[in-house]
Parts: sequence; C-alpha cells; structure tokens
Amino acid sequence: MRVALILAAGFLVLFVGGGARFAIGLTFKPMVDEFGWARGQLGLAVALYMVVSAFATLAAGRLADRVSARLLLGAGTLVGAIGIGLMSLVSAPWHAMLLYGVVFAIGNGATSLATVGVMVTHAVSRRTGFANAAVFSGTSVGQLVMIAALAAVLVQIGWRSAFVWLAVAHLALIPFLWFALPARAQHQAGSAPLEGHSLREAARTPQFWQLLAIYAICGLDDFFVSTHVVAFAQDRGVSTLVAGNLLALMGLTALIGILSAGAFSDRTGPVVATALAFGARILVFALIAIDQSPLSIAVFALVYGATFLVTAPLTVLFVRDHFGVRHLGALTGIINMVHQIFGGIGAYGGALVFDATGSYDAAFVFLLGASVLALVLTLKLRRPRRA
Repeated sequence: MRVALILAAGFLVLFVGGGARFAIGLTFKPMVDEFGWARGQLGLAVALYMVVSAFATLAAGRLADRVSARLLLGAGTLVGAIGIGLMSLVSAPWHAMLLYGVVFAIGNGATSLATVGVMVTHAVSRRTGFANAAVFSGTSVGQLVMIAALAAVLVQIGWRSAFVWLAVAHLALIPFLWFALPARAQHQAGSAPLEGHSLREAARTPQFWQLLAIYAICGLDDFFVSTHVVAFAQDRGVSTLVAGNLLALMGLTALIGILSAGAFSDRTGPVVATALAFGARILVFALIAIDQSPLSIAVFALVYGATFLVTAPLTVLFVRDHFGVRHLGALTGIINMVHQIFGGIGAYGGALVFDATGSYDAAFVFLLGASVLALVLTLKLRRPRRA
C-alpha cells in the first residue's frame, strides 16, 4: 500500500508540474501578441527557467539522497504554485523572467524527474525501469489532459486565467503529498546496496561525459519543440485550437513512448530505447526541414511526441548501471541539470532564430545534425555487466 501511494504521489506531482511547464508553449503566442514583445523576450524567460530549474534539479537531487520526499516535493509544489499563479499578473518581460524564470523554476526543479526518480528507484526493487516510466508518464498525461483542457477554453478565459488554474492545481496536490509520502527518507530493503561512484569518480569515466552530451542534445531538441511547436503550426496556417490540441496530443504519444521504453529497458537496458528515440527524431526533423505542410507538421509533432520523455526514466537506469546507487540523486541531478540548461538554449535559440530569419528552418536543420550526433554517442555506450 505504501509503495502504491508513493507511485501515485510521484505521478501526480509530474502530472501537475508537467502540465504547468508546457503551458508556456500554449500561451506563448497570445502573450507576445498582446504585449507586442519580440518572441526572444519571452523566449529569454523560458531559457532562464531552464537554467534556474537545472540548478534547482541538481540541488534537489542531492537533497533527495538525504531528506524526505514529503518535505522536498511539498515545498517545491508550493513554490511552483506561487510562481505560476503570479504569472497571471505579468505586464513586462522582466515579470515573466522573475516569476516563470526564477520562482516557478525553483519549485518545478524541486519536483523534477530527478527527485521523483530517486524516490521511485528506492521504493521499487524490481522492474525499476517500468515503474519509473509509469510514474514519469504523469508528465505526458499532464501535458495531454491539462493542455487539452486549457486549449479548449483559452480563447474564452484568456491566458491569465490559465495560469491561475494551474496554481490551483498545485495547491490542491499538497494535502495528498503530506498524506501519501513518508516523513523520512527511506531505502527499500531489497533494493540495490548503497554502493557506487561519487560525482568526482564518475567524472573520470568517458561514459559520464557521453551521457552529459546525449542529455544536452536531448534538452535542445525537447524544449525547442515544446516551446515553439504551437507557434510554428500557427505560422503555417494551423488554427489556434488545432495547434494547441496538437501539443496536447503530443502528450498522448509521449505516454505511449515512455511506457514502451520503460518496459523495454527492463529487458535490454536503456541504450536501445534511447537509440530508437533519436533515430525517430532524425526522421521527423528531416521531414519537417523539407516539407512544412499541415500534414507534415502533424506527423512531426506526434512522432516527436512519442520520443519526448523516453530518456527521462532511463536516466536513473543509466546512472544505476554505470555508477551504482550510492549517489543516485546527485548524479541523476547533474545529468538533468545539463538537460535543462541546454533545453533553455534550445527554447531561447529557437526564438532568436525566428526573430533573425522569420522562420524556424535553420533550427530544424541544426537539431537534425545534433540528433545524429546523439545517436552515435548513444550507440557507443556499452551496457555494463551486472553482478
């Protein structure tokens, strides 16, 4: 019963936090249109969010090895509610940078995949890959349900009210976290022994740097697409409602992808699932670079969505397999930190490319090449022999 509550709490944290994080992609164009901002101005707030949440993720990962998930996730959810709720009051770019880029980023980083992944990995000793995937699918389901709901009513309620309702969802979650999660940090007695590399020891291995490079490219891809795909579709003549629902449907295909990857990784390890994800990205980046019709945009979004969170539950498996679990939170945290920082570069860089050229074409070509490199690096990772 306790394990089920822990898994449910992790799922709901990512459901609410994931929906809130991706909402900026839905509100991006209405906000810049209302205020007359350049896309780079709001894109900078998204980039700042990525950097701040990256360091918050690292700090939270280190704390996850020491303090209770109840304290860490509860506090992060409260801070996230404050930041996302106050976004309804912005009237200048620096407001968005402070509230979304700093306050919400700290809260969302504390409730990140790194924190939840450590909690789940210590709670579940068998089929860890699928358990993490099932919990991490909360992000996909949150993207599907919350973004679809907001897209359906955004024109009627406006983008400001959307942020208010996201704050309400955060606050409603806190009592359940207090009930469901243990008051102390716990390690399940049948889980892997607390042995393994420190950060300094891991940094002396080539696998560590390969993982950082892979997750950096993954971040570039992910947050360029999630931030700009709705605006890109609208630029190509897709209606606001359809474009918003396209982002939501990416959550559905992401759910399929993440659950499949989690189950697959328990049998083959994380390398094959990661390689398949980057292979699919290469194909759809190539497609959208040469054809930007509404049909191609839909294919791009839905296929890319299936790869979107595939690497998330695999992070703890890569770390566990290569470096052990003694410093699982710290090592997972730094990998996610790199993912987030480069995600910010992807979000902001995409806005700069659009402002400079009037299109996203150059960004698509660059990410195509980066994904090829990530595939090569992934295939070079050898799965270590377990004891």
